[in-house]
Amino acid sequence: MHSAVLLIEFGSIILGLGLLGRFAARFRLSPIPLYLLAGLAFGEGGLLPLGASEEFVSIGAEIGVILLLLMLGLEYSAGDLVTNLKAHYPSGLVDGALNALPGAAAALLLGWGPVAAVVLAGVTWISSSGVIAKVLGDLGRVGNRETPVILSVLVLEDLAMAVYLPIVTALVAGAGLLAGSLTLAIALGAAGLVLFVAVRYGRLISRFVSSDDPEKLLLVVLGLTILVAGVAQQLQVSAAVGAFLVGIALSGEVAEGAHTLLSPLRDLFAAVFFVFFGLHTDPASIPPVLLPALALALITAATKIATGYWAARRAGISPKGRWRTGGALVARGEFSIVIAGLAVSAGIEPSLGPLATAYVLILVILGPLTARYTEPLATRLTTRRHPPETPGPPSSRVTEATVGRDGG
Repeated sequence: MHSAVLLIEFGSIILGLGLLGRFAARFRLSPIPLYLLAGLAFGEGGLLPLGASEEFVSIGAEIGVILLLLMLGLEYSAGDLVTNLKAHYPSGLVDGALNALPGAAAALLLGWGPVAAVVLAGVTWISSSGVIAKVLGDLGRVGNRETPVILSVLVLEDLAMAVYLPIVTALVAGAGLLAGSLTLAIALGAAGLVLFVAVRYGRLISRFVSSDDPEKLLLVVLGLTILVAGVAQQLQVSAAVGAFLVGIALSGEVAEGAHTLLSPLRDLFAAVFFVFFGLHTDPASIPPVLLPALALALITAATKIATGYWAARRAGISPKGRWRTGGALVARGEFSIVIAGLAVSAGIEPSLGPLATAYVLILVILGPLTARYTEPLATRLTTRRHPPETPGPPSSRVTEATVGRDGG
């Protein structure tokens, strides 16, 4: 009987997610907020709480996090990561300072303590690569000059996660200074080793994993990823970091083939993860934190726009491209929920999960709007403040042009 109820509940969840995804696609929206709302509706304090499938959904959610990070790693080769780190690390530092500090300050102002401050800093810092990639495709901006700048900021955030996640894992687990330092040292050592091996022996690793049979390739890559993630977690390093490093180590045709095969699985289990996060958030706990979440969302939307503008200006992009860069980076999503989920599982602060849920819901809806309208709005405001000058006589224009050249 329990098995039948499990199948009915889980089947209903998957069917519901599929219908919500189709609804979001029809209106060209990200499905993430709908998945979160579905979790809220059927979780603690929701309309129809689920019981029999909760443990199964929990395992699916963990696999979803692993696949999200694996797929991100597959997007970049080790050489690309090293190149981006060298060329754009100042943008990454500005990104971290402008967007992590508001989250940390908000947690301290709310009286949640230093551990919650570190967690909320990550929630407000990391943009949603998935939402941003979809928006860029929908708007036809993949080939724009500013797009490499956007991707560089996202890559640097992904790299930062390899350091940040072990720190958060140690903090929420209540590890002391020595244990936390050891965890971070292991994570950094593993990341450095994987990058070194990937740069030097990436072709050999890819050749070992490679297979012309899609079934064998899928099984080897998925099995290797989950195995490494489990070993990483056993060493008190985040399983997500282990999955991310596996993705980096694979390159070439293997990475492309694995990406194609794993994309549907990633989408399935990532959707389950968002539902699982919503299941563990009581809808009644959101209204008390809605105003702080809205204020934090507006502040960090502005700081992300400033980050993108600065990074694009540094890369020599035109003003319009700078505003498009900033607007595109606003969306938060999967990683903010992953980070908040670590704290929720450890019971750090009861209100942190609801605030993170409300925060992500606001920005995952606002993000596509800022990507589309930041540049035209900024252009219109700039034009109003500095209207174009009326052309003067030919001699005046020559004189002004000459003065401009002489004056630099």
